[in-house]
Amino acid sequence: MKKVCILFLMIGFCAPVTAQQNYSLRKYNHVKSFYKNISKQATELCLQNNIPPASLLAITGLESGWDSGYIGQITGNILSLGLRKGDIELPALRLPRLLKNNRILFDSLEIIKYQASELKWENRPESLKKDYRPTSIAGTKYQLAYFKYHPKEKAAAQLANIKDFVTVFIGRNSRLKAYRNARKKMDDLVAKYGKEILLKEQTAIDFVNEIGGKPNSYNFRETWPRKVVYIIKRAGLSQLTTDLHNGIDFEKSW
Repeated sequence: MKKVCILFLMIGFCAPVTAQQNYSLRKYNHVKSFYKNISKQATELCLQNNIPPASLLAITGLESGWDSGYIGQITGNILSLGLRKGDIELPALRLPRLLKNNRILFDSLEIIKYQASELKWENRPESLKKDYRPTSIAGTKYQLAYFKYHPKEKAAAQLANIKDFVTVFIGRNSRLKAYRNARKKMDDLVAKYGKEILLKEQTAIDFVNEIGGKPNSYNFRETWPRKVVYIIKRAGLSQLTTDLHNGIDFEKSW
């Protein structure tokens, strides 16, 4: 039977692989853990503001490395949003790098577990990124691991970061033409087809290509949209956000 199937596959007669089987990123626990905490509320925030939620979730995954970057872990700024007037910035820091895996450490309780010979201390420049920690510690060098020990506050900070993206950063009146064009295109689609159009995979792909991959955009690199689209497809984010919007539980959808 196996030989027959292989033969049929070679000439194109085997049944196609289902979409669910193509969601290759779902096998990684860190991807699931990252999206589980923010996907439902992020989806509704996006729909309220005419942003395709699958594109937003894919961008957060790429920009934060699914919350592996030290700046995002400290600040909750998983979209790498730059400073705007009045924002509090994460300052320059002196942090150690763990030599065995090149990872930057910022939790003092973790740092003390290692010998001096295992660490290389480095000066980290100002991040130029908004710090979403509580106002009492935001912009300071203290309690850098605050969100590590306060998961609810961390999720709230990440959602605040997402809200800034969908309401302010990618604004309808932005000085960046790419953002204005993207918002107009999404608004026009919603006016014509309703909010459901924002849940379609192609709409998410179109939005990503509007805001990135060109000069004066979210990310000018030509490869950036391709990376985001890969995540949209391989994490099944259009299906996930559609399910969540329709009331299906994250675990059941994933």
